[in-house]
Amino acid sequence: MEPSDFESMNFTSESAATEYPLCEEWKAGSEGSVFHLASIFLFLGFMGGSGFYGLLYLYTFLTLGYFCCMLWSWSYFCTKDSFLWHFALFGVCIVQVLHVAYRLRSVSFQKEFQELYNCLFKKLGVSLTHFGKIVACCDGDIHTIEKDHCFAIEGKTAIDKLSVLLSGRIRVTVNEEFLHYIYPFQFLDSPEWDSLRPSEEGVFQVTLHADNTCRYVAWRRKKLYLLFAKHRYIAKIFALVVRNDIAEKLYSLNDMAFHRSGHSYDIRLPSYCHMPGTEIEKANVFLQVPMH
Repeated sequence: MEPSDFESMNFTSESAATEYPLCEEWKAGSEGSVFHLASIFLFLGFMGGSGFYGLLYLYTFLTLGYFCCMLWSWSYFCTKDSFLWHFALFGVCIVQVLHVAYRLRSVSFQKEFQELYNCLFKKLGVSLTHFGKIVACCDGDIHTIEKDHCFAIEGKTAIDKLSVLLSGRIRVTVNEEFLHYIYPFQFLDSPEWDSLRPSEEGVFQVTLHADNTCRYVAWRRKKLYLLFAKHRYIAKIFALVVRNDIAEKLYSLNDMAFHRSGHSYDIRLPSYCHMPGTEIEKANVFLQVPMH
């Protein structure tokens, strides 16, 4: 009995060899350069960062990369599946580019709010999305105080909001004695805000008087605390900027005491905080620091 000729019975060997020819040499046509360009675009795209601008950078380069991949796939008549996949990915990326660009445009703000963001929140890494929630909490309203009008009166005005001065200058007095000025992008009522718990109520212990026409933004206590309850990150940001503002006001009081008397008083001393101006002058002999 003769052995079977398995080679002659293998009907797929020749067809497989013709369908998948061996790579004998590298191709140097135009489709090769398009493929390399697509790889470069994809490499640059995946190096994108976070945030709106990072997403816009990412999807822009991915769109270009998949478009080049689509052109490269089109140049081969046997790669219809590759072409369809690259076309689908190209469509998804271009939709993402339009979506991110729309969202980036939708979070644009008025000039005053943009300046507030750049001066107070941007340096803390607050995103435009979170700042948009902060602006929405105050309904995007900007209030005006005319010259020689008062924002708050000592012992009368209730503490029911948190405000930031956007333009102008506010004079702070207590018992008709000057304490310090409030300048743009400083809080108007940060000490009062920080002194009360959410469930407590109180009134101003100082008078805030406008030296010229001032503009400010204000957040109502209840709405702001609701925002804090939903977004703990925003609550931490406000706690940081409010307490930093209080520290700056305390330092300004300390500097004022030094320049008036010629000696540096410590504003943390209870006797100094509650003394009238005449008593402070009398106490100069006790607070005097010897100069070498």
